[in-house]
Amino acid sequence: MSEQTEAANAADSDASSSGVDGLNPSAPEAAGLNADGAFGDPANPPSLLEQGLELFQAGGPVVAILAVMSVVSLAIVFVKLWQFRAARLGDGRTAQEALWLWRTGRAGEALNLADSSRNPVAQALARAMRGQRRGLPEARVREEVLRYGTDVLEALRSWFRPLEVIASLAPLLGLFGTVLGMIEAFRQLEAAGNQVNPAILSGGIWEALLTTAVGLAVAIPVVALLNWLERRVDRLAHEMDNTVTCVFTDDLSAETEEDRNHAAAGFRPVPAAAGE
Repeated sequence: MSEQTEAANAADSDASSSGVDGLNPSAPEAAGLNADGAFGDPANPPSLLEQGLELFQAGGPVVAILAVMSVVSLAIVFVKLWQFRAARLGDGRTAQEALWLWRTGRAGEALNLADSSRNPVAQALARAMRGQRRGLPEARVREEVLRYGTDVLEALRSWFRPLEVIASLAPLLGLFGTVLGMIEAFRQLEAAGNQVNPAILSGGIWEALLTTAVGLAVAIPVVALLNWLERRVDRLAHEMDNTVTCVFTDDLSAETEEDRNHAAAGFRPVPAAAGE
């Protein structure tokens, strides 16, 4: 009889011990944790696509809208890069060589060289040279060159406004998603009543902050690329204006024979008297 009692006590002790181990949160198997304390099977980690889909589902419709905005902005940037490359914006050497030929008296060669390039600066320079060779008034030539330059700059600045809108709205949409997530988290916390689980609040918070992170991730590259594109267009406008002006002016940086003669004779210009 005593042997049966001892066996029963030993069985109860083993059962209670195994039950405590099953409820012990420090056990490796608790809450789906592996031996390293991470979720999931270490032998089969989730792929980047699966992680992205999980974040997409956690973010809700706000993340979906931000994803569409990121695709649209990326498409616009690729189109603008192709447009800039097709216009040969980096080919500033052709216009400078044509201008040098023009100032050395080789007007025909300068015009042919400027016409052979698709660079807007070279094309504007060719129009100015052609007007000068025809003997047109400077004002009329400048008006035509200004019209051409305005059209080119307007075409290059196209689709900049959508990028500005995306750069401005993406952080605001992320913040809006965060507010909605916080509202949902506190609503679930209120519905739990006395049985409050901190995981409910923490899970809702990280899901809410996810939309802000995605919004900033979309806005920051768009702002950087938009500023770079605008800087390229502004630099092109300056080069066009500066190069075309050189057609109607003389190069005063180079020393002429008259300057050397004056220097040899010790010529000093006499300042004008006051009131003259």
